[in-house]
Amino acid sequence: MLGFLKEPVVITAQINVNLVALTVLGLISRLWGLCYPRAVVFDEVYYGQFVSLYMKRIFFVDDSGPPFGHMLLALGGYLGGFDGNFLWNRIGAEYSMNVPVWSLRLLPALAGALCVPLAYQILVELHFSHCAALGAALLILLENSLITQSRFMLLESILIFFILLAVLSYLKFYNLQKHSAFSGSWWFWLLLTGVACSCAVGVKYMGLFTYMLLLATAGLHFWHMIGDQNLSNVSLLCHFLARGVALILIPMGLYLSFFYVHLALLYRSGPHDQIMTSAFQASLEGGLARITQGQPLEVAYGSQITLRNVLGKPVQCWLHSHTNTYPIRYENGRGSSHQQQVTCYPFKDVNNWWIVKDPGMQQLVVSNPPRPVRHGHIVQLVHGITTRYLNTHDVAAPLSPHSQEVSCYIDYNISMTAQNLWRVEIVNRESDTDVWKTILSEVRFVHVNTSAVLKASGVIGASLPEWGYRQLEVVGEKLSKGYHQSMVWNVEEHRYGKSQEQKEREVELHSPTQMDISKNLSFMAKFTELQWKILTLKNEDTEHKYSSSALDWITMDTNIAYWLHPTSGAQIHLLGNVAIWASANAAALVYLCLSLWYLLRRRRKIYDIPEDAWQLWMGAGGICGGGWAVNYLPFFLMEKTLFLYHYLPAVTFQILLIPVVLQHLSDHLCRSVLLKSMLSALIVAWLSWVYFVYCTFSPLTYGQPALPLSDLKALRWKDTWNILIRKQ
Repeated sequence: MLGFLKEPVVITAQINVNLVALTVLGLISRLWGLCYPRAVVFDEVYYGQFVSLYMKRIFFVDDSGPPFGHMLLALGGYLGGFDGNFLWNRIGAEYSMNVPVWSLRLLPALAGALCVPLAYQILVELHFSHCAALGAALLILLENSLITQSRFMLLESILIFFILLAVLSYLKFYNLQKHSAFSGSWWFWLLLTGVACSCAVGVKYMGLFTYMLLLATAGLHFWHMIGDQNLSNVSLLCHFLARGVALILIPMGLYLSFFYVHLALLYRSGPHDQIMTSAFQASLEGGLARITQGQPLEVAYGSQITLRNVLGKPVQCWLHSHTNTYPIRYENGRGSSHQQQVTCYPFKDVNNWWIVKDPGMQQLVVSNPPRPVRHGHIVQLVHGITTRYLNTHDVAAPLSPHSQEVSCYIDYNISMTAQNLWRVEIVNRESDTDVWKTILSEVRFVHVNTSAVLKASGVIGASLPEWGYRQLEVVGEKLSKGYHQSMVWNVEEHRYGKSQEQKEREVELHSPTQMDISKNLSFMAKFTELQWKILTLKNEDTEHKYSSSALDWITMDTNIAYWLHPTSGAQIHLLGNVAIWASANAAALVYLCLSLWYLLRRRRKIYDIPEDAWQLWMGAGGICGGGWAVNYLPFFLMEKTLFLYHYLPAVTFQILLIPVVLQHLSDHLCRSVLLKSMLSALIVAWLSWVYFVYCTFSPLTYGQPALPLSDLKALRWKDTWNILIRKQ
């Protein structure tokens, strides 16, 4: 029974020495001196803030993209024992001893190192020679800009890693299609393609470009499969469903999981709360949740409430009134009602409290049992401190003369009567009988007499003059087909009023609430809101010293100074290997010209290269050339501040095109031994030039050694490069 133990257990493995050597070289080039400089380098000042917030579990919103990349950087901090205590306020600031610099920079460096063997594997899967694949890997290895970007706490190297992993996985899956469909390895590479695509998008939305390229490639390949008469309809359906699940459903699910983990980690109130809705803020520990915890859920007649405008930008504000009145005459000569001012105030204040009153009753307290207010009910809103009623009428608003003035009504015993009835419309209701809920319900107030809607016009640019204390204007906007979020309000703070007497009520309005009702949002509700904020919340783009245009990138007419030593003059720059970038541009041009030439000739039924070589040529161009195009051309349509590092994914694909073109020239255009020998000699000389440029600029890539003034001036190969020269 145990006879099998008589013989030793032998495991045979094939080791690709090229792959191992390239991986080791990649690790050395990216990990060497990783802790240097022990100071904040360029955008580490930006990403480091988010890492600290993760360590402290404090909620934040980053409008630059999804949270997966930030979580990976935070993982490095967590593994290094970082407590989040560091002030990320200045590039060049020395890291304190509690900051694990090596650990924080490790994951980007590993991702950058693994791009080297990935490049090798991609060329092999494209059916090019191991020599061409080795050349592609060496170019990625010696590309100065990729080294620089991967040695710091930045996201581009992680993005490029997942992009290349997605491409490699799809190519391996596709190559298994003919002989091993639905095998274990076939499923593995198909699923890994979807996972890698989702991770790329989760790091930065730039990953969408490559994801779309691979979806289009998969669609084209499936279109060709439809024409294969050897495949049954059932088999085609299975292939379609497998691709749909692996390339669409799984990436979507994984993308959602990034946000789930993000929100699970960041459960504490933080500096970005104010841009989120009241419901979202109340779901976080501390902050608004500390104020609103235990509030009554259902708004009833007699409820005391504060009303927050849903738009929340450029600042959040609450419906507000005070004893001051509108001036009889405005600066432009127009008259007003001289009624009590109503504004939207961007700070919490006792004058933000209002009482929901039943027009048919005089009491300002909640009955027992409470009578909830529902969608479509008519209410009056009574200002808590002054007890005057919210009112609007056919008088022009102070800053928006096309809209109606909103005021708290003062009876001057003249012909201007009170018009203070408002219909509650719950915008996000599930049915027409929905109850108005604290925090959760988004409501509009429609004026019964004029059909005007209560609107905070000030949140979109209009603030009152000195007589209105620079507070934000509130108007009655005539009801139109659509509506703007500035017309929508939600109850933020809420209590059931108990005091009928004004003096007692004023004391009550200053007191915290005590009741206990939870208002937690579902994950999908929080995800939807956060995703919308990421997509729509844009910081004001300002011109940066090192910003550039997409046209500057191709010829590398720009650079970015990442770090400068305070005394020695040592410095780090994002600067590409000139030899590689020039060669990549030349390869792209040669590929385009040759492809057009072949197409024209094939149109005339002249076939210069065999069909399998043509398919190989077009397939490689679709991946490498297409990858460059989809990662570069969209930047011409973007209205945002651009930097050289945005071009790195595109140039990575362009670099992979160089050995494709060189092997094609060698195999199909250099047909004599002499020409092949000459091309080989040129390639050796060219690789020597690439290595020379790499070595020349390595002091600016690694930041050491510090160069004397004359050497720094000599490195300024282009007048547009900003090499930092200290004044003597």
